[in-house]
Amino acid sequence: MKKTKLGEFEELVLLVVVVLQDDAYGVRIKKELEHRLGETLSVGSIQSALKRMEQKGFLTSEFGEATQKRGGKRKRIYTASRQAHRVLTEIREIRAGLWSSMPELSGL
Repeated sequence: MKKTKLGEFEELVLLVVVVLQDDAYGVRIKKELEHRLGETLSVGSIQSALKRMEQKGFLTSEFGEATQKRGGKRKRIYTASRQAHRVLTEIREIRAGLWSSMPELSGL
């Protein structure tokens, strides 16, 4: 099995990019993660993770159209690569195998 180089936070960011599809841009990714995690995240932490994953080949990005709502600024839209989908599937299988191998948790 191939060794995956993806941290927990990167995994979560990558999953959100896959979930959001064409709406996967920095602020939207941040809001979705904050909603799901129930905590406040910095824009920098999201941007750093996105940049790392783009360098690793898990993400590609391109600029969307400029809008008046954003003062003429364009959004950078992220898309998960095939490699990202393979890695996420691998991680899911590893986690599922571990969960199914665990003894019953008692007293929780």
